[in-house]
Amino acid sequence: MQLDNSVSAVVTGSASGLGKASAQALAKAGVKVAIFDINEAAGEAVAKEIGGVFCKVNILSEESVIEGLAKARAAHGQERICVHCAMTARRGKTLAFDKETGGYKRTSTEDYAFGVEGILVASYRVASLSALGMSTLKPLEDGERGSIVLTASVAAQDAQIGQVIYGSAKAGVNGLVLPMARDMMDLGIRVNSIMPGIFATPLMLGAPQQVLDSLAASVPFPKRLGKPEEFGSLVLELSRNTYFNGQCLRLDGAIRMAPR
Repeated sequence: MQLDNSVSAVVTGSASGLGKASAQALAKAGVKVAIFDINEAAGEAVAKEIGGVFCKVNILSEESVIEGLAKARAAHGQERICVHCAMTARRGKTLAFDKETGGYKRTSTEDYAFGVEGILVASYRVASLSALGMSTLKPLEDGERGSIVLTASVAAQDAQIGQVIYGSAKAGVNGLVLPMARDMMDLGIRVNSIMPGIFATPLMLGAPQQVLDSLAASVPFPKRLGKPEEFGSLVLELSRNTYFNGQCLRLDGAIRMAPR
């Protein structure tokens, strides 16, 4: 796919972090970008910076996503690129010792379901609704109509203690990729996922410096946290390289997460 101002994109979670870097990279390539986020002030600021449009979207709400897509399409036309970075989840061990009772307690089914809704179900919601719109587009070279990039995590393959919700839901995101790509092969809509390792996002940079130094030292090479723009660079390649389809790609400096 040739990336220029004839192409539009929606990027969820793009008020900050990996989503913001993805939106910036696409806009720099000439793509018209819609910022989807729940954070109105930060989202509007990013949209202004890149010359895009902000859509306040709650990925937990079908109605909100549909409304956001309608606003984005009214401004930029039907998107050919969808990058989904937004998520919400909770933490907890399957069983954890409770000092007060002297026994074990489990992460509740409700907490688990919330994480699956905020990661896996939301990924399907955003991807499938975007794909429905892409199906109406005139095909490009090779019959391509669109590209969907989902955000998984290295935790999909080596989740740590306390990541039973996050790790299994992100593994589910990877599980969406191949069947979705096969479902839409006759439409020319591609689906891939990125599994980022430890990245220097605003949330991560809030950790104490000694923790950040330890995390950086755990990366085989290069011994640092990933840069959000490196994630954005891979989003660009997955968007323009039509032969990338049905892939789940680690972007992690060769790190393999220890149990804790």
